[in-house]
Amino acid sequence: MKKVAVLLSGSGVYDGSEIYETTFTLLALEAAGAEAICCAPDIPQHHVVNHATGEVEEGEGRSVLIESARLARGKVVDLAELSSSDFDALILPGGFGAAKNLSNYSEKGPDCSVDPGVASFVRAFHAKKKPIGMMCIAPVIGAAVLGGSGIRLTIGNDQEAASALKSLGAQHVDCPVDEIVVDESNQVVSTPAYMLGVNMIGVKTGIDRLVAKVIEMI
Repeated sequence: MKKVAVLLSGSGVYDGSEIYETTFTLLALEAAGAEAICCAPDIPQHHVVNHATGEVEEGEGRSVLIESARLARGKVVDLAELSSSDFDALILPGGFGAAKNLSNYSEKGPDCSVDPGVASFVRAFHAKKKPIGMMCIAPVIGAAVLGGSGIRLTIGNDQEAASALKSLGAQHVDCPVDEIVVDESNQVVSTPAYMLGVNMIGVKTGIDRLVAKVIEMI
């Protein structure tokens, strides 16, 4: 059975992993007969957002690892305990946690940096030519870590984010929500998901195609 690491960034679109994107990813992996292992870095969240109001909860703090356990139904592993050698592929769902917790793109834009543990994990998969899937805003992590490889990615058609990817050395490709962009040479697949999605059907179609392609590339 193929083993795929699913790297989470918390729970909830505004300050963690996007819940639908994560669920669709896990469902597609199960349907493909692959084993998904959810993981997250054991670090504090950048901040906590009240998802009912969209406002930051001042003075409140949460753990990325503990919040990710909500999405994984308790089955989440500290990223620091894992090795890329134990997996066949890596997938990063989106959600603002990718831009706030796994990286500081939300604050720094194209001058962003990536959490060292996350960067090391992504680089290890790339070095071993193991496929990597990224969706929604998560491709900024791919650009920040692998931009020097001229990696081809999509975040849909948002020009500000596309410009940031290019500044980081990546090639951006416009893409509709239900399609994917495949970089065969770098073994990377990306899809816009909720960067473009207005309904679950389009987002799920793109994620299903991403997962199918990642499994095919193993």
